[in-house]
Amino acid sequence: MLLGALVDAGVPLEVIRDAVDAVTPEPVELRAEPATRNGFAATRCLVRVADSATERSWADVRRLVEDSSLDPAVLDVALEVFGRIAEAEAAVHGVAVDDVHFHEVGALDSIADVVGVAAGFVHLGLDWLVCSPVALGGGTVRIAHGAVGVPAPAVVELLRGLPSYGGPVDLELTTPTGAALLAVLADEFGPQPPMAVDTVGVGAGGRDPAGHANVVRLVVGEAVDTDANPAAEQRTEEALVIEANVDDLDPRLWPDVIAALLDAGASDAWLTPILMKKGRPAHTLHVLVAADADAADAVRREVFRQTSTIGVREQTFAKVALDREFVAVEVDGHRVAVKLARLDGELMNVQPEYADVRAAARATGRPVKDVLAEAAAHAREATS
Repeated sequence: MLLGALVDAGVPLEVIRDAVDAVTPEPVELRAEPATRNGFAATRCLVRVADSATERSWADVRRLVEDSSLDPAVLDVALEVFGRIAEAEAAVHGVAVDDVHFHEVGALDSIADVVGVAAGFVHLGLDWLVCSPVALGGGTVRIAHGAVGVPAPAVVELLRGLPSYGGPVDLELTTPTGAALLAVLADEFGPQPPMAVDTVGVGAGGRDPAGHANVVRLVVGEAVDTDANPAAEQRTEEALVIEANVDDLDPRLWPDVIAALLDAGASDAWLTPILMKKGRPAHTLHVLVAADADAADAVRREVFRQTSTIGVREQTFAKVALDREFVAVEVDGHRVAVKLARLDGELMNVQPEYADVRAAARATGRPVKDVLAEAAAHAREATS
C-alpha cells in the first residue's frame, strides 16, 4: 500500500525497481496498476516473486542489504526497519536478536516492500513526515506460528509508545512490515499540520471490504506559517465531567474501575479522598469525557457498572488543550517516544513515554531518572 501511494504521488516505478534489484538475489517483478477501493481511485503496486521456501535470519537480511549497491540513505532506512523488526520479534518470542529468524518478513516480497518504500521516501526528499494514528484492524490472522489475534504481537511491539487503535474492520490493516516502516519513517504522529498540498498519492490494499476504503493516503506539500492564526495550534472543545461520591466500594477495585472508564472512552479519570456525613471516609470519582451523547452514555453506563453509586452529577466545561505531537528519540540505542505540547508554536512541555523510558533503563542498567532526563533533552534538541 505504501509502494502504491508513493508511485501515485509521483515516484517513478524505476526508482523503486532499481533499489529492489540492487538487494534481492532473485528476480522480483514490480507492477503498478490503477485500482478502486470502496469507490475511491488508487494505485496498487504488485510485487511478484517465485515460490521459495527460503527462510532468512536477521543476519541474512542484513548481509543482503549491506552488500548491495543501494544509495547510503536508502540502505540506512532499510537496515533500521529490519533491525526494528528483529528487536520486536526477539521481544515477542523471548530470544536474542541475532537468533531471530524472519518468516514472512524474510521473504523476497517483504524485502522488496521495505527497500522499495525506503527508496521512494528518499526520492521524495521530505523534510518532515507526520503520520495519523495507525488503524490496526481486528479479527485473527494466520502467520508462521499459527492463528493470532489482530494486531499481531510484533505489530504491538513495533508501535509501542505510538498512537494506534483497533478496527474499523475485522481485517489485518497493519502488518509488522508496515508498522516498522511507519515507526522508522514518521517524525511525529498526529493530525495533518498546516500545509499547502501539492500532490496526493493513494495506495490500494489487496482487499476491498464493503464500507471501508482500504487505502493509504500520502499527502505531500509545503508547510505554511500559522502566525496569522495562533489559535490554530490550540484545540478548544466542550467536555463533560461526571462525578459521584462513593463510600461503600472496596478500595482495591479503584485501579480497575479507572482502567475500565478509560477503555470506555473517558479522556481522564481520577479520585479525590473526602469525608462524608457521620465521619465516613469516601472518594469522589471524577471522569472527564467529550461532551458527545454517545461517548457520555458509554462512560456513564460504565460508572454504574463498575461502582456502587446509584447517581451521578455532571457539569459541562470548555476544555482548552495544547497541540500535541509525538517524536521518537534514541537513548543508548533504544527508542523512546516523546510527547510534545505547543502553544502558538512554542514548545511548552516535553514528556517521554514512561514505559519506553523504563524499558530502556532496564536494558542499559541505567537509573530511570537519567534515561528520562536524556530522552527529554534529545527531544528538545531535535525540535529546537
